[in-house]
Amino acid sequence: MARQIITHFTSIALLAVAGTACAQQAPPPDATLNSRLTGDLTPTHDPVIIREGDSYHVFSTGHGKRLIETRSSKDLIHWTAGDPVFTALPAWATNAIPGGEGMWAPDISYVDGRHRLYYSVSTFGSNRSAIGLATSATLDPKAPGYGWRDEGLVVMSTRTSDYNAIDPNFVIDREGRHWLTLGSFWTGIKLFELDRKTGKPLHPDKPYSIARRPAPVGGPAPIEAPFIIDHGGYYWLMASYDYCCKGVNSTYYTVIGRSKAITGPYLGKDGSSMMNGGGTIFLRADLQEQQRWRGPGHAGWLHDRDGKDYVVYHAYDKQQNGAPTLRIAPVRWGADGWPVAEY
Repeated sequence: MARQIITHFTSIALLAVAGTACAQQAPPPDATLNSRLTGDLTPTHDPVIIREGDSYHVFSTGHGKRLIETRSSKDLIHWTAGDPVFTALPAWATNAIPGGEGMWAPDISYVDGRHRLYYSVSTFGSNRSAIGLATSATLDPKAPGYGWRDEGLVVMSTRTSDYNAIDPNFVIDREGRHWLTLGSFWTGIKLFELDRKTGKPLHPDKPYSIARRPAPVGGPAPIEAPFIIDHGGYYWLMASYDYCCKGVNSTYYTVIGRSKAITGPYLGKDGSSMMNGGGTIFLRADLQEQQRWRGPGHAGWLHDRDGKDYVVYHAYDKQQNGAPTLRIAPVRWGADGWPVAEY
């Protein structure tokens, strides 16, 4: 996630919900998926998506007593908000991160019979941060076995660390090894190999560095929100550049690079290295003549059962006072082998 969700988004979201409740003309049949989304779309920040049975589930950053927001849909179009995953931080998190502000930037996957939900706890502008893990047998609150069990601390960074332990993403490589990528600002994106049984790092002091943006003297290095996809013999790394959390003034955008090895190097279409702030732009703000959807970023991915791919992300809606809003776009793979988001 992002470094912090500005607290006024809660009131902004209420305005956005009121706005979306107004009657609108139905979109044309050839409209984009994004233009057809309806229901509980705000506030959505740092979304990830997964399918269980005939339902799609989106998890996103939460605050107050709604720690990890949840939404579900049967068709990827109509979305309904559900109960939060937690209503209070676990004791280990409040002890590790005093003043921790919500649960940020979750990641969801299904591993060995249980869903794994990684999440971040931090405070604004600090790399005293931690990633935790919760698991549940099912995502359906009405199903037997439903219930989130907190599995405790996974990775922690401190003020002496050169990285920030937020924005986790879990991935399994083609050899069956488990990995967690993470990072926000500081020296960029890191990759930890995990113990398959516990979902926690095998070598917590020896992460790989896979992407960074060299910072100007005395300035920040705005890169965060990694997500790794396995497709076509390559691993693809998405990351968000520049700044989120500023409503319509957000400058977030998403880049992508690819590598034959999960540990990198990740290169853009032009050969530019993501270890040097390179990569290929994948999601960007609307063209200046429209200017509605600002700061598209913190992207997640769904490879659906029918073989179709989707990217899920948030953007700030200029028509709704900058509310952070759920966005989903189909992805097609071009003749050159690179992904194109149809948003």
